[in-house]
Amino acid sequence: MSNQREQTARVFKAFCDENRLMVLELLRDGEKCANSLLEELEIKQSTLSHHMKILCESGIVINRRQGKWTYYRLSKDGCEKAAELLKRVTLTDIKKSALGA
Repeated sequence: MSNQREQTARVFKAFCDENRLMVLELLRDGEKCANSLLEELEIKQSTLSHHMKILCESGIVINRRQGKWTYYRLSKDGCEKAAELLKRVTLTDIKKSALGA
């Protein structure tokens, strides 16, 4: 699999789980501590860690550590790239021709 396809697959994988979609919805309001996400989602820490790893690997979410806590937020660049990937994957040949692509 090409590097481009691998990154595309990582981005779409981030969107294909209900818990990850809920995390993304929560992060739209701004940065959240992992503990806050745990309380709002009512899931176990190991489950949250799994989902956050996938979201961070996709580039859509970034994190920072402060003391013993990890804080997560949406990545503007990652979200823009994800939107561009969706356009690229779904752009038909007719549209490509019209755009001169």
